Amino acid sequence: MGRVTAALVAGILVLTSCSSADSGTEVADASATRSTSAPPVSQDILDFMPGFGDPGGCGHAHNDYLHDRPLIGALESGFCSVEADIWDQPSGLLVAHDLRDVDPERTLQSLYLDPLRTWVAERGEAYNSGPLILLVDIKSDASSTYAALHEVLKQYSDILTVFEDGAVEVGAVTVVVSGARDRAAMETQSPRYAALDGRLGDVGNEVPIDLMPLISANWQSEFGWVGIGELRDEERTKLESLVAAVHAEGRLLRFWNIPDEAVGWREMLDAGVDLVNTDAIKDLASLLAQR
Repeated sequence: MGRVTAALVAGILVLTSCSSADSGTEVADASATRSTSAPPVSQDILDFMPGFGDPGGCGHAHNDYLHDRPLIGALESGFCSVEADIWDQPSGLLVAHDLRDVDPERTLQSLYLDPLRTWVAERGEAYNSGPLILLVDIKSDASSTYAALHEVLKQYSDILTVFEDGAVEVGAVTVVVSGARDRAAMETQSPRYAALDGRLGDVGNEVPIDLMPLISANWQSEFGWVGIGELRDEERTKLESLVAAVHAEGRLLRFWNIPDEAVGWREMLDAGVDLVNTDAIKDLASLLAQR
């Protein structure tokens, strides 16, 4: 795919500061009424992240490796993003949520990178509207695990988006590092085979978009709604303001710990949240197909 120059995006909506990046965040000058349509993401990001149509949004397979058919089930359901947790172990980068569950046979390569290479070779793409996001959530030490991840990813540069010298070589898959993130290493690294998953506290800090194209946040740290009854107007306004702030910088937005059912998914989609987090791949795929 083509080579594009990464650019910073102007027009930042300032957020109030917090004690940590994952704590509650309020948007200044939030609109008092619900917006009729979500602000679109910047065109700059659509070169190396999934591009969405109106009204936007697609599925993110949270803890995808726990499903009967890791990766393949999400791809066949049209999801644009899959998540894999990794532990750096003597036998490799092992995919599991908890250390006690690691299996030397279940590596990042065997569950994701090798099948993705085969999928792309057979179909020419991993997702039909831009690169697939492979969100790699680091569970072990940030520095040593990222160093090991970098060495693994360079072996798959033929299918991955590569960031080098301020430019982006777009691949079929864009890796985004979450969890324990070695931000200092990633900020200075070139070439780099992954981008960084940001937090709401990063919004307004002019982080280059090619370093941090995605913002993820814990829904339960920001909102009280758990899917029972209606989302209160003030919380809906806050949600739409967060979407606007992230989109103003040209980034994508994801929440984890959302109400993982139709009522929660619809609120995410209606507000313009880009990646809809779920453990129920088939159910969300069915809802998306009806929109």
